[in-house]
Amino acid sequence: MTRRAVWFRRDLRLNDHTALAKALEHTKDDDQIVLFFHIHPSLNESFTSRHDYFFQTLKSHVDRAEELKAPIHFIHGETEEAFRHLIDDLNVEMVYFNRDEVGFGKERDESMTEYLSDHEVEVYSYIDHHLHGADEVKKNDGGFYKVFSPYLKKWKQLQKPAIQRVDLDKLSLVAIDEREAFSNGQQAYDDLIKKTGDAYERVGEKDALKQLEHFLDEDIYDYDERRDFPAIDGTSLMSRFLRTGAISIRTIYHKIEEEVDFRKNTSGVDTYISELAWRDFYNMIYHYLPDANSTEMVEKYRGIPWNNDDELLEKWKEGQTGFPLIDAAMRQLNETGWMHNRLRMAVASFLTKDLLMDWREGERYFSERLVDYDPASNIGGWQWAASTGTDPVPYFRVFNPTRQSERFDPHGRFIKEWLPELENVKKKHIHEPSKMTEEEQQEAGCIIGEDYPEPIVDHKTMRERAIEMFKDKS
Repeated sequence: MTRRAVWFRRDLRLNDHTALAKALEHTKDDDQIVLFFHIHPSLNESFTSRHDYFFQTLKSHVDRAEELKAPIHFIHGETEEAFRHLIDDLNVEMVYFNRDEVGFGKERDESMTEYLSDHEVEVYSYIDHHLHGADEVKKNDGGFYKVFSPYLKKWKQLQKPAIQRVDLDKLSLVAIDEREAFSNGQQAYDDLIKKTGDAYERVGEKDALKQLEHFLDEDIYDYDERRDFPAIDGTSLMSRFLRTGAISIRTIYHKIEEEVDFRKNTSGVDTYISELAWRDFYNMIYHYLPDANSTEMVEKYRGIPWNNDDELLEKWKEGQTGFPLIDAAMRQLNETGWMHNRLRMAVASFLTKDLLMDWREGERYFSERLVDYDPASNIGGWQWAASTGTDPVPYFRVFNPTRQSERFDPHGRFIKEWLPELENVKKKHIHEPSKMTEEEQQEAGCIIGEDYPEPIVDHKTMRERAIEMFKDKS
C-alpha cells in the first residue's frame, strides 16, 4: 500500500486540479490519499480583508470535500516542523502540489522539495495556476519578453493545456480520515474561521462556476467596450476566484472556447483572453525579476526621491483626497475588498504622480485590502502606473483624475454610490465639487471643506513636478 498526500494551497477546488488529478491517476488498488492544508502561523499574524475572503473560500472547499468523504487535514506550525508530523504520523511516501513560480511560494516550494526528498518522500509538482508557466513563452533567442505585445503574439500561438479531469468517485473511495492525529491543526483552522466576518456574495468553487456562466452568457461580448466604466457590471469578477484557486484558469479558457458564439462580434472575447495573458505575463516578469516587489524594474528610476507625507497617504487610503473618482474607488476598496480595474490604474497614477508617493506604499495597501490580491499582477500593475516597470505607461503621460472621472463615470453614478455626501451635487459639478459656489454648496447640502474635502493637491502643478522628477533621473 502507498500513501499519497495532496497539498492544497491557493488552489481551493476539487475540479480541474492538476496535483489532485495526477495523484488519483497514480493511485492503484489499496493505495490511499490524504488531503491536507498547511496553516503557517507567520502568514496569518495579521487578518486583513484578503485573509477573510481566503479563509471563507477555504471553508467552502473543506465543506465540499467533507461531503465527498474526502476530509482535509490541517497541519500547523513552521513548515518543516508541520511536515515532519505529517510524514511521521501518516507514513506519507509521496506529496503532490501545484507549485508557485514567484515570491514566498517559490522559495517555500524549493525548500520543501529538498526537505521532503531528504526524508525519502517523492515530490510531484505541477504548473497549474497559469495557462503558461514562466518558462514556457520564450523569445527566439531563449530570453524572456519584457514587452507585452510580442509576448501575447507568441502566447496565442502555443497550445493551451487541457482540463485535468478529477475522478471524484475514486477520491471518495481512496481518501482517508486521520484527523484525530492532527487536533492542533484543526484547532488552528477553527480559530481562523472564527475570525472571518460577514460572508461575501461570491465564495468558492460553486459560485465561481456560476459567475463564469453569467459572464459568458452576455457580458463577454461587450467586455472591450464596457469594462472601463465602473458604474456598469462590465467586468468578469473572476479575479477573486483565480486568486484563491476556486476555479482553474484552464476551465475559464476552455469554457470560452466551448460556449462563446464566435458568429457574434468577438472583440470583447479577444480583449478578455488578452487579460488572461497579462496574468501569465506578470507571473513571468516576477519570476525573472524576483526583486520587483521592492525594487524598480527600470534601473535608472531607482532612488527616485518619493514624497514621504504620511498625512497625504492616509487621505488617499481613506478616500479623502477631494477628487471624487479617486475617493469613490478607495472607499469601494475599503468596504468591499475589490476595486474596478480602470480605477486601480487611476488611483495608482494619483498616488505616484499627483502625490509623488512611493508605489511600494500603494502596493502594500492593496496587498492588505484586495480579496483578489495576486503579487505578480499587483506589483506589475503598480510599477506600470509608476512608470518604473516593464512596458510601463510613459512618465510624461500622467492621468488627469478629473478627466478620468468625466470619461469613465460621466453621470457620476459610481461616485454617488460611494460618496453619499455628493448625492445631491449636480452633474456639472460632480467631477469637481470644489468649483461649486457657496449657494450651490448649500443647495446640494455639501459644504466643501466640511462635508467633502477640498482637493489636497493641484493636478496641473503636480503633473509638472512629476515629469521633472522623472526627467532628472532619465
